Amino acid sequence: MILFRILQVGDVGLRLDRYLVSQLPDYSRTKIQGWIKSGAVLVNNQVRKTGYALEQNDEISIQIPDPIEPLTDLEPERMDLDILFEDESIAIIDKPAGLVVHPGTGNRNGTLVNGLVHHFNSLSDVNGQLRPGIVHRLDADTSGLIIIAKTNSAHAFLADQFQKRQVQKKYTAIVWGIISNDHGEINEPIDRSRKDPTSYLVSPEGKSAITEYKVESKFRHLSQVSFFPKTGRTHQIRVHAAHLGFPIFGDEKYGGGLAKTRGFLPEFTQLYQKEMKKLDRHALHASRLEFTHPDTKKPIIFEAPFPSEFLNLINAIESFYDG
Repeated sequence: MILFRILQVGDVGLRLDRYLVSQLPDYSRTKIQGWIKSGAVLVNNQVRKTGYALEQNDEISIQIPDPIEPLTDLEPERMDLDILFEDESIAIIDKPAGLVVHPGTGNRNGTLVNGLVHHFNSLSDVNGQLRPGIVHRLDADTSGLIIIAKTNSAHAFLADQFQKRQVQKKYTAIVWGIISNDHGEINEPIDRSRKDPTSYLVSPEGKSAITEYKVESKFRHLSQVSFFPKTGRTHQIRVHAAHLGFPIFGDEKYGGGLAKTRGFLPEFTQLYQKEMKKLDRHALHASRLEFTHPDTKKPIIFEAPFPSEFLNLINAIESFYDG
């Protein structure tokens, strides 16, 4: 079962079917309307019409039936997956940077999902046939932990935790600049950019987004920072870090790329340009996850070590400064 609760002011008054289409983009509006009419969708445990206007604190439950349909639209691909944990319900993958999570326009193959379909006998299909097992996502150039659901019941249980902000997430990043406050909270709504639909920005018209942070180390022009997102907006940490004035090292989209290396003494500019090219990604790593296991109902914690290119960046910066 999938659960949603209407907490955002912007969602109040929306039609039930339109809200669900926005939350479940891999299902057609026709299919979702069919669920509503058949009674598979309940609002506060009651059957409602497709045009029902949502109210504050409404709880929507959706019962998507098993069994899982065959994954016929995806090409299984042999892939060297770094599986940190696996049981009958879930798997925890340490995703490398550069690996796209699921197929989309222009990348039907070579994604994490293609590797999952090859490796696992069963995966949830709650998010549609092109995203089997995918409960949440990471940007292609973000490395680290991602949860995979092997059954629909596990997927629904995990999705409910994400919806209720009960999953504790920690990301580690190298950002430009020295943050004066060693810890704090960024509470700024995020919306899709009208100029570039692949980018996001802080906007009063956006959806609520909250990120806590803690400065772990300070270098001469850079800082190592832990980020703890309390919401799950697309590009949230990258957008919030840039909005704060400390974009992530190597993040071309949000102002942390090669242009940021200019204006220093020549030796520093050369160092940063050299290391950014070697890194070949933005310096953001999903390092820790804590959630409740769908079967045992007990807390479970996973941590992913920094990948080699991330460690090499830190070592190169520290060695240069010490030298």
